[in-house]
Amino acid sequence: MDTIARTPQQLGAAIRRARRQRGLTQAQLGQRMHVRQATVSQVEAGNPGTTIRIVMDALAALSLEVTIRARSAQQDDIETMF
Repeated sequence: MDTIARTPQQLGAAIRRARRQRGLTQAQLGQRMHVRQATVSQVEAGNPGTTIRIVMDALAALSLEVTIRARSAQQDDIETMF
């Protein structure tokens, strides 16, 4: 199933869900990425200082990829309600 993420926090939450679905700890994902557990924690928290390279490494370690597409008008309307 596709996940839509429009904020760093949403992207971090998606990475956290994928990690948990695979039964990995933050430390284990960090080992796959060659980073510390604290870095994985920052990614999952949506830390704005996280580099694109680190996010891409996390996605690769979880066998995920990014798809770029235009936002649908209907989804934009939902966002303005909150």
